[in-house]
Amino acid sequence: MLSTRSSLLATFYIILILLGMTACGVTTPIQPKDAGVSSLQITSAAFEQGAAIPVKYSCDGQDISPPLAWSGTPEEAQSLVLITDDPDAPVGTWVHWVLFDIPADANSLPEGIQDAGTDGNNSWGRPGYGGPCPPSGVHRYFFKLYALDTMLNLKPGATIEDVEKAMQGHILAQGELMGKYER
Repeated sequence: MLSTRSSLLATFYIILILLGMTACGVTTPIQPKDAGVSSLQITSAAFEQGAAIPVKYSCDGQDISPPLAWSGTPEEAQSLVLITDDPDAPVGTWVHWVLFDIPADANSLPEGIQDAGTDGNNSWGRPGYGGPCPPSGVHRYFFKLYALDTMLNLKPGATIEDVEKAMQGHILAQGELMGKYER
């Protein structure tokens, strides 16, 4: 009797946790076009993989986007998408930047870039870059780059959900750079 009750209770808690993760913005990973998706190498002259993001690129500084560079874009790519998010935010994944329809022949974005593609809305509900601004503690910020076999042709201010849905089945290559920030 006790083991059945414990089993039911454990199942109940698992369901609650999964529902909570969904409510907090944990999304299903974007699926690549096929299992043979290639890798993009993305770097920044401002910080190395896993290192601290300089204050300049945060809400405590100039709040401008860091310089980014990449290689490995497949020849058949039609556009690129950049999504920057913080999965450590207390309310669930916080989106700092959504930039889509970046020209496929681009291999970098300079510091403070504007007009490099089409801006979607971030979690603040506005287009463009919004730098690290955690309430406390160390947070991780992922700069995720995707090469697509199509243009998304969404309207400026598209939501992250719209962009991720439109990307499904079109990813040729992807890569990410992670930096940390603490207030």
